[in-house]
Amino acid sequence: MKTKIFLAFLGVAIITTSCINTVSGTHTGAVPFQNDRVEGRYQRSVDQVYQAAVQVIQNDGVLMTEFIPHDTTNTVRALQGKVNQRNVWVRVAAENPQITQVTVQARTKGGNSDIELAHQLEKELALKLATQ
Repeated sequence: MKTKIFLAFLGVAIITTSCINTVSGTHTGAVPFQNDRVEGRYQRSVDQVYQAAVQVIQNDGVLMTEFIPHDTTNTVRALQGKVNQRNVWVRVAAENPQITQVTVQARTKGGNSDIELAHQLEKELALKLATQ
């Protein structure tokens, strides 16, 4: 009986915590099926939006990695950072020559969604672009 209860708890633990895809193309352990992404579209070049994203992450936290995802072209860039002890991923991609799309994703250390932080960072990025 104790073995069955243990296996049931183990099954619930595996189902509730698993590996998810980040917007940068990497994987992280997290609680699945939570909304953790915010998108924005801007009439700016990929370079302008990406530099603004780097500045926002550096102003609010620590920039950990910058890279071009291996399964994309040079019109897609991504970065990972830590803000308020949260993992943050930002993806900047050209939707067409005039429009650039930004996706911001934020998760807590335990893998839970932090949609408020993602929304805050995306709005700071928009303000940074508006003042340039």
